[in-house]
Amino acid sequence: MKKILALLLVLAFVLVGCQGNKPSGGDQEPEKKKTFVVGMEVDSAPFNYQLAEPTDTSVAIEGGYADGYDVMMSKAIADKLGLELVIKKIAWDGLIPALVNGDIDAIIGDMTATAPREESVDFTTPYYDPKGEVIVVLKGSGLENFTDKNQFAGYRLVGQINTINDEAIDQVEGAIHAVPKATYPEMVLALTNDDVDGIVCQKAEAASMMMSNSNLVMVTFEGDAGFDLDTTVSIALQEGTRGTQFFNDVQAALDSISDETRDAWMIDAISKAPVEE
Repeated sequence: MKKILALLLVLAFVLVGCQGNKPSGGDQEPEKKKTFVVGMEVDSAPFNYQLAEPTDTSVAIEGGYADGYDVMMSKAIADKLGLELVIKKIAWDGLIPALVNGDIDAIIGDMTATAPREESVDFTTPYYDPKGEVIVVLKGSGLENFTDKNQFAGYRLVGQINTINDEAIDQVEGAIHAVPKATYPEMVLALTNDDVDGIVCQKAEAASMMMSNSNLVMVTFEGDAGFDLDTTVSIALQEGTRGTQFFNDVQAALDSISDETRDAWMIDAISKAPVEE
C-alpha cells in the first residue's frame, strides 16, 4: 500500500511539473508585430535631422521631430509593411550595437555596407547613391579651385568618426588627417573656426551644408583625380535575417520605390534641412 501511495505521489508531481512548463497563453497565436523601429542619428543632414516643428514628412521623437531623406524612406517602408513607424535617435557609434541587441529593427541612417559591418548585420541593396565623395571648403580660401584630391596634400582634412568619409582621407597623399568629429555641425564649426581646411563627405551632405552656410563650397573631382570607394547607403537589418520573410518584405518594399521618387525625396530633404545660424 505504501509503495502504491508513493507511486501516486510521484505521478502527481510529474503532472504538476508538466503543467508548470506549459507556455503561457495556451494555444493563442503569438502577437503580431505592430511597429517598425528604425535607428538613426537625427543629426546628419540631409539624410536625417531634427526640427522643432512638424512637416508633412516628419516623425515625432523626444524633444522634436525627425525629418530628412532617411525618415521619408523609413515611412515608405513602414507603410508598405503595414507597420507603425517609430524613430529612435541614437549616436552613430551606438547604431549597430542597438540593432544587434534587438533595440531596433533596422538602421536607415546614411550607412554604407562594408565588409566589417557585414560581420554584424545584414544589408539590403542600396537605397541611395550619393555619386561620389567631395571636399567642402571655405569660399575664398583658394582651395575651391582644386581639381585633384591630392592637391590637398599638407592641408587638414576632417571626416565623421567611424565612417567611410573619414577613411577616405587616407587616400589623399600627404593630407593631414584631423581628429574625426561626431557630427556634421561639429565639422562645420571646425572649418569656420580655421581648425581644419576641408570636410570630406558625400555630395548630398555637402549640398545641405552649403544651403545652411553661404560661405561653404564643395570641391568635386573627376575620374582618377577623385576618391575610390563605395558611397552608396543601404538599410541594415539584424544578422541572420537575410532570406527571412521580414528581410524579403523590407527589400521588396525598397525595390518598389522608383529612382525618380528617391531623387525627389533628396531634393525635398535638402530644402527642409535646418539652417545653422
